[in-house]
Amino acid sequence: MDKAVMDTTALPDFASFNIDRSDVPFAMPWPQPGNPAALLAFHHFQEWRTFIADRGLHPAIPRIVGDKFRRAQRLYALAWLDADLVKAGELVALTALELALTDRYGEFFHQRPAQAGNKRRPPPMLHDLLEYLVDNDGLTDTQLPFTQRYGGSIIPALRSDRATRGESDSRNASQSTLADVRNSLAHGDPFDGLPWSGLLELVRDLIEYAYRSYLQEGRTGCGG
Repeated sequence: MDKAVMDTTALPDFASFNIDRSDVPFAMPWPQPGNPAALLAFHHFQEWRTFIADRGLHPAIPRIVGDKFRRAQRLYALAWLDADLVKAGELVALTALELALTDRYGEFFHQRPAQAGNKRRPPPMLHDLLEYLVDNDGLTDTQLPFTQRYGGSIIPALRSDRATRGESDSRNASQSTLADVRNSLAHGDPFDGLPWSGLLELVRDLIEYAYRSYLQEGRTGCGG
């Protein structure tokens, strides 16, 4: 059997890190105070790299979560070479969020019945974990740094309207929850479009909220 030949034209040219984008900057949607639809422009890779690095997780966050989040940061940084990598970064960031929320709140869903023929209880769904943040762990817009910085409300992105649950296909993008976004990315949404504005930073703040007791006590390790 002939070996598959790699199409090297599909690979990014790492010399692109040094490209001067003064004329055509690297643009990324990211909210700004008073302007949730802001589009930021970066002219040099170091500017973009520093911007992403500044949105890293606190070092007291358990490493198993931190490693996944840093993988998302690397994909965002590499989007300088290929903007499509932002979409992969979004999916990995949401994976880190789901892991963090499962670690912190999964025990509260142990009452779920095991599936037939399977002794293991199914893990909670992401939309359940996000709703738990709001309904049971007291998250409000005033407590989240993301909304303190940029304004607006993040609650609709965490908790869907019960009246429209199961009808996400009929809702527009502005009504999508983070669980909807994760599902569309994971299941090959053919119209994934532009990056979700500020998603990496929002995920960072949600993870740190879930682990706020770790940050207060300076503990490390997973669980507890």
